[in-house]
Amino acid sequence: MFSLRKAKLHQRRFSSLFRAIEATGTQPQASLQHGLAGGDVLFDARNHSLLSKLRTSSTRLDVWSVDHRTEAFSTMSGSILLQARDPAKLNEEIQIAVDQRRRDEAWRLFEQHMQMEGFPRKSVVNNVLVCFAESLDSNWLQKGYSLAEQAFEESKQNLLEKEPLVYLSLALAKSGMAVPASTILRKLVETEEYPHVSAWSAVLAHMSLTGPGSYLSAELVLEIGYLFQNNRVDPRKKSNAPLLAMKPNTQALNIALAGCLLFGTTRKAEELLDMIPKIGVKADANLLVIMAHIYERNGRREELRKLQRHIDEACNLNDSQFWQFYNCLLMCHLKFGDLESASKMVLEMLRRGKVARNSLGSAVFGFGTAEDDRLKLRKITGIGSKVKEHDNHETRVHSMIPYEEFVRDGKFLKLEAEAKDVLVALLAKLHVQVELITSERGVLQPTEEIYVKLAKAFLESGKMKELAEFLLKAEHEDSPVSSDSSMLVNVTNACISLGMLDQAHDLLDEMRMAGVRTGSSVYSSLLKAYCNTNRTREVTALLRDAQKAGIQFDSSCYEALIQSKVIQNDTHGALNVFKEMKEAKIPRGGNQQFEKLLKGCEGNAEAGLMSKLLREIREGQSSLDAGVHDWNNVIHFFSKKGLMQDAEKALKRMRSLGHSPNAQTFHSMVTGYAAIGSKYIEVTELWGEMKSIAAATSSMRFDQELLDAVLYTFVRGGFFSRANEVVEMMEKEKMFVDKYKYRMLFLKYHKTAYKGKAPKVQSESQLRKRESGLTFKKWLGLS
Repeated sequence: MFSLRKAKLHQRRFSSLFRAIEATGTQPQASLQHGLAGGDVLFDARNHSLLSKLRTSSTRLDVWSVDHRTEAFSTMSGSILLQARDPAKLNEEIQIAVDQRRRDEAWRLFEQHMQMEGFPRKSVVNNVLVCFAESLDSNWLQKGYSLAEQAFEESKQNLLEKEPLVYLSLALAKSGMAVPASTILRKLVETEEYPHVSAWSAVLAHMSLTGPGSYLSAELVLEIGYLFQNNRVDPRKKSNAPLLAMKPNTQALNIALAGCLLFGTTRKAEELLDMIPKIGVKADANLLVIMAHIYERNGRREELRKLQRHIDEACNLNDSQFWQFYNCLLMCHLKFGDLESASKMVLEMLRRGKVARNSLGSAVFGFGTAEDDRLKLRKITGIGSKVKEHDNHETRVHSMIPYEEFVRDGKFLKLEAEAKDVLVALLAKLHVQVELITSERGVLQPTEEIYVKLAKAFLESGKMKELAEFLLKAEHEDSPVSSDSSMLVNVTNACISLGMLDQAHDLLDEMRMAGVRTGSSVYSSLLKAYCNTNRTREVTALLRDAQKAGIQFDSSCYEALIQSKVIQNDTHGALNVFKEMKEAKIPRGGNQQFEKLLKGCEGNAEAGLMSKLLREIREGQSSLDAGVHDWNNVIHFFSKKGLMQDAEKALKRMRSLGHSPNAQTFHSMVTGYAAIGSKYIEVTELWGEMKSIAAATSSMRFDQELLDAVLYTFVRGGFFSRANEVVEMMEKEKMFVDKYKYRMLFLKYHKTAYKGKAPKVQSESQLRKRESGLTFKKWLGLS
């Protein structure tokens, strides 16, 4: 005990001596400076270890004798005193290393300063961040982010300036590190250091080039936009100017929405669309087209029809944007099984295209109102069908603007231009996805893909008459072709090769009744198919139809008939067919057109419409039941309005009609419950139903948006056992989870939960609940 007191006394004396020397500048200081004039400022590891013991472990000083401590002090006082009392010199050396871009040296000195005195001066800290950000090297960027993160954790964010943090966030986003980039922006908003919209939208643009980054971009826009909903910020107050400068603009929304579209998170994109009128953002041409893509993906046909008026009235749409909208509308008609509207659109395109081709000048036509579905001629405005690319796009996107220019550009015009470049690239990817409509000399025209999809839809619905009428009208409006290469013949041949013989026969009947003359190859291939399947009655009917149409069969057809009769033990019938063939003087080696065509399709040769139709029917996924889209829209409407009892009734009715709910159905229900709050039991019941349907059928597939909505509700309500289930499923499927969002949600509603020791007396259910909460808390990194 006595030795411990003596040790503490000596320690206090040493500390007093250090302070005295620093204050008076006595001889030891002069001698130390003289001794270090030609040497290194930093002390070695052995001396640093002793200094740490002197500072932090006074209770261990009793192991040293007084003589040993005095000797150690006399021999090492120079290095220790300099390191302890001259941080300014170290700050200066860090700054020199930063100016010379010697990042390794700067980091080593920075770490030494952190071990001695903590963070260096504010200017040095920010210069280090800028130096690391300019490198665009993932290693240095990670170090820079760790430095900023530590400052926030230690509540020393006053050391960090807004501009270097935004610059670091931009560098992180450019390097594909979306999570730390978004975290910095969120911290800036949290500490009321609001970044300018042109600056953070540039960060958003680079984040949106990846799946997780696009999801985070949407979350960021929603979080920032929430601050401005329903005129919460008074623009008349000068103090609100920095906050108003952060308000999301049209370009920021376009970037976030385009990223969502490219990576399939279209329900999250629809949340952004719902926010637009609440924050008063005006739509431009790009936003109108992006909205069309989102509505088409989510099956919002009525919203598309409402949007159609704005598209027709917009004067600044170019032809690429114009045909993208009508591609979306056409896709939506197909999705809902509205083949009449889809076929009308195609026929009107062909009719207007024919008129335009015969006129002196090219024109682009637009669709009229939904009531009359008329098309009108429209002049091209804008930049043309190809997306304009900036010459220096690649340079701007893949390099960092010098920090001096970044700071001087008060309105961040260069970053705004950079964000625009990225947006153009994102929109170009959307443009490539347009399959059903193209443009020829400024005239919208249907592609073969729309014929394939329409033919498949007509065939699946059994509407042979309507299919034949549509194809005949299309051929009348389009350029004339030979009878054997017409669209109708191609579709008939495809039906035969797929074994859809009744449908092929119906199409032949429709052509015959319409007075369309058809070549013998179609009849021959159908006759052989009937013979191979021993369908005697159909063979007889086809022979009669062929005779009426004046079709002469070749020898291969007669051989197939003879073989069919032999198989049926009808020797007399076989002899009659043979006699008929001899009397007709049919040459051997007949028509091989169909066989060649079929082999070409199987060998992936160019076989036009028939090849594409075969591939679509064989490999294409069957379209979702149109009734599911209708009921999803009903449930979405009720959920959006907070009418959850009506939504529940609609879901019950949907099931009773045999329509299986999908991820979109449950997403509407879950978000509806979450919006009104306190409906956690209902969401738990839905969660059980989702798992049951997913295990039983393939129609239900969990996606990121649905699981994220479920997880949010469970965390908000404190249902951590279920939350852990969702997290496990998302991690198993390698889905991105926004941990920052859930960390903030947990701290907001459950900050004081599961702290301290567990109660001595608790039931088994309470024990399980506590364990689940602690597991989730550990997953968040809060334990």
